[in-house]
Amino acid sequence: MRLFAGLILGGVLAVHGVARAEAPVETSLGKLQLTTMATGLTEPWGLAFLPDGSFLITEREGRLLRFSGSGGAVAAVQGVPEVYAEGQGGLLDVMIPRDFAQTRHVFLTYARPVAGGGVTTLGRGTLSADGTGLTGFTVLFSDPVPDPSGRHFGSRVVEAADGSLFVTSGERGSADLAQDPALAKGKVIHLSREGSPLTAINGALGGVHSMGHRNPQGAAVDGAGQLWVVEHGAQGGDELNRVEAGSNYGWPVISFGKDYDDSKIGVGTEAEGMEQPVHYWDPSIAPSGLMIHSGRMFPEWQGDVFTGSLKFDYVSRLNPDDGYAEERIEGPETGRVRDVREGPDGAIWFLSVGNGAVYRMSR
Repeated sequence: MRLFAGLILGGVLAVHGVARAEAPVETSLGKLQLTTMATGLTEPWGLAFLPDGSFLITEREGRLLRFSGSGGAVAAVQGVPEVYAEGQGGLLDVMIPRDFAQTRHVFLTYARPVAGGGVTTLGRGTLSADGTGLTGFTVLFSDPVPDPSGRHFGSRVVEAADGSLFVTSGERGSADLAQDPALAKGKVIHLSREGSPLTAINGALGGVHSMGHRNPQGAAVDGAGQLWVVEHGAQGGDELNRVEAGSNYGWPVISFGKDYDDSKIGVGTEAEGMEQPVHYWDPSIAPSGLMIHSGRMFPEWQGDVFTGSLKFDYVSRLNPDDGYAEERIEGPETGRVRDVREGPDGAIWFLSVGNGAVYRMSR
């Protein structure tokens, strides 16, 4: 088992945060400017913005990095918990709540090492005034059942309109567990800011908001407060889902994909009591990260859905006004896009695992 605690190996932080303009990228709005905001990253996973213009990036093997704005310095934030950096596990998402100026809270999802493997976990720390460390880090939620697999942790955390939290949890590669309401695997978990469960399904594990998810690696709340997730299918069947409390999204009973041996999954594409995706991809694109644009900077894209493709190296834009028709925004910078976020001014930021970099797309 490999455990990492966000250390700077050898005392050297070989990451750069100097902004650099790249060649424009072609889109349906014409050419948009791309700016490299950071390079030298190792498996970047999550991105979040701080009110002072700086931003945080997680690296899967355990580092939380703080960049002091465009062209500024970079530092590794200390006080990050140990992570289970096996397979797809490690340090995953980061979220800054709306009341950060008062609380200085930073929320992290990660695979936590426990006896018997790793578990999807949500924790919270307080960022120091100088932005160099997390103090008082506390586990708010952790899957109570460990699993030795390194697969399908999820895992995103988003803040609801009322300040509560939604956390996505993958089914760890054991498909049937997504249909067991007593387990956290394959679920969206709804929690208070202090980690208390906000239960929506009778008889389920506390906090289970929805079930039947495979590996939800993107989550976002739109301008109306509606929760959305994107999740990986098998061969085909990646999904965008509009998530409602108490609903079942079908995995592995229904799917638009096939299993890896080309066999049929479950009973087909629909079943009573199970929800249909708003959109699905076939072939699979391996979607990761999710953002629904506010219309700042790009009013033509207000309400459009953005996610990254880990498999085909592009940023996906889905237009709800055109039946969720897809535009693929791609270029040398879009290698294995892990996360997509809207910046404070409406610019679109994305993380490229392939390039070890974060980019900003703007007018």
